[in-house]
Amino acid sequence: MADKSGLLEVLKAELMFLQNGGYRHPSGTAWRPPFILEDSPLCMNHSRKKDWSPCAECVLVQLMPEEYRQGVAPCRHIPLNESGETLDSLYRYADPREIEETYAGWLRAMIARLEKPANAIESQEIIGIIRFFTQSRG
Repeated sequence: MADKSGLLEVLKAELMFLQNGGYRHPSGTAWRPPFILEDSPLCMNHSRKKDWSPCAECVLVQLMPEEYRQGVAPCRHIPLNESGETLDSLYRYADPREIEETYAGWLRAMIARLEKPANAIESQEIIGIIRFFTQSRG
């Protein structure tokens, strides 16, 4: 990830915004349900009426699939879990509570991943190493 520290700070601030009910009490979007990320104060185009910056300049672009980066609202296409759910897909069939829960889980997982030292070994890797050495001795 290109800008790990900037991305980490954005994700932490976004989690705090979410936990504080930011999407449940939207300002200026009473006529429609809020869009996660797009209606966040962390979005560089939040509350802009014109002169939008290209989403390709957003720190989250590194998480967006390449094929969506130039489109409208590419942040809706960030994979949020192993099932490949995205905000775009969740908006089609999930209720607001499910969307927030899935998004919060993704934020926590990304934050934990980014906070992990670069040389940290995954627990599954440790288990594999232990199995290798115990099997080779037996």
